[in-house]
Amino acid sequence: MSHGQYIVLLPKGEYMTIDELYAMIKKQQETNPEGSYVVSLLANRDRLIQKIGEEATEVVIAAKNTDRQRSIEEFTDLLFHSVVLWAALGVTPDDMYRELEKRKR
Repeated sequence: MSHGQYIVLLPKGEYMTIDELYAMIKKQQETNPEGSYVVSLLANRDRLIQKIGEEATEVVIAAKNTDRQRSIEEFTDLLFHSVVLWAALGVTPDDMYRELEKRKR
């Protein structure tokens, strides 16, 4: 299965696949760079879960206000924090792709 269609928009108009985002997060998890936001989230799962709740709420508010650009920004934040939680839980993008495939039926 090709995963190239799963794309994340980054600041400055750059793109990366979800696989690349996950790999970046895993690398930070393994190398533990000082001052890393990802590492700080991985070290405090309660905070990470709280951030996901905040971002989900912000998605709902942006959608309710039919603010397309704000919705994109908040979906991106939610996706980013969700992928950090995947790494924390040992869930991989392939696990997610398989689940999505099951739901196509």
